[in-house]
Amino acid sequence: MLWTLLSIVVAFAELIAFMSADWLIGKVNPRSNAEPDDQNRGPLERYHPTLGIYARCIRNPGVQHFQRETLCGPYAESFSEIASGFWQATAIFLATGIFILCMVALVSVFTMCVQSIMKKSIFNVCGLLQGIAGLFLILGLILYPAGWGCQKAVTYCGPYASAYKPGDCSLGWAFYTAIGGTVLTFICAVFSAQAEIATSSDKVQEEIEEGKNLICLL
Repeated sequence: MLWTLLSIVVAFAELIAFMSADWLIGKVNPRSNAEPDDQNRGPLERYHPTLGIYARCIRNPGVQHFQRETLCGPYAESFSEIASGFWQATAIFLATGIFILCMVALVSVFTMCVQSIMKKSIFNVCGLLQGIAGLFLILGLILYPAGWGCQKAVTYCGPYASAYKPGDCSLGWAFYTAIGGTVLTFICAVFSAQAEIATSSDKVQEEIEEGKNLICLL
């Protein structure tokens, strides 16, 4: 049960991180002096734009009588428009790993009642897939900082941004979530072996000997 829950959490965490724009937090941008002067707007505001693999969040400068707001969405309308070739590779590796994790999370729900298919342990197969997914995630995370020297990143992070050097940017929660999810992916792969042992317990074997074909582990 613990392995199943952890597998689902990891898949969702990686998916949310991948879709987020909070991978890089850009340098502070003060409110433009060109904006209309409105006494109701209060003091000069400072905000941090954020940049993800294919998405970004920026502040809408607003106009008089209309409130400013943060606009988030993809800056790339197609795969080829992703800012860096390294980020394109990152997107491929992360998407592949996340797809595998989502499939494993779906299958893990059924492992509470079905433990083998064609005489192959589902736990062992899922554990192997999670290990493979973890490798894809590691490759994506290693390649991601290599793209910090692209023009898009330089716009957000200043002229000192380069490969593996974020310049004036800092790392956002999405990057750390992706790292944490990758670590948990390998932990899940290890737990799958423990789940296999649990299904082979004496209690389970006794129920099998009693003729029960469907045994749910809760």
